[in-house]
Parts: sequence; structure tokens; C-alpha cells
Amino acid sequence: MPKMKTHRGAAKRFKKTGSGLIKRARAYASHILGDKSPKRKRRLRKSTLVVSVEQKNIAKMIPYK
Repeated sequence: MPKMKTHRGAAKRFKKTGSGLIKRARAYASHILGDKSPKRKRRLRKSTLVVSVEQKNIAKMIPYK
């Protein structure tokens, strides 16, 4: 069986945690920041986990991470 190829777009966006869950950055943090509250912008800086129904699909895209 040949090696699987890593999806390079996914590799740049997702990381695996120590327990095997997948982390992602939050959306809506890149522009039009003047209209967003400081509290909201602080929250957007933090990473979060990928929703459970998508974990399996993304794990297939990043097999060796």
C-alpha cells in the first residue's frame, strides 16, 4: 500500500492535539475589525476544536500530523 498524501491546504489550517483531537483557528478575525468589539476580537484570537462530525474527514486529510 503506498503512502497517503497529506492535503497541504488542510495541513496549514489544522493541528492535532496530544489526545488526537483537531484544533483550528477561528473565522472572522482578518478584516473589518473596527466594527467588532474588543471582547469579540480577543475571543477570535484563541484556537478551538473542530466540531466532532468533521473530525474524521479532516483526520484523513492530515494522516501524518
